[in-house]
Amino acid sequence: MAQPGLEKKTSTKVEDQSSLKGTLASVFLLGFFLIITWVGVFLLFVNRF
Repeated sequence: MAQPGLEKKTSTKVEDQSSLKGTLASVFLLGFFLIITWVGVFLLFVNRF
């Protein structure tokens, strides 16, 4: 049973929500670059044999 006066009051500070569209675009560009690089290396490997 909780005693009165011992309750902790917690306050949550809400920070402003910044847009993550730039981050999403950067991750997609990096992903596409990695995929294109791997496909290029794979095709180079296949063409040599």
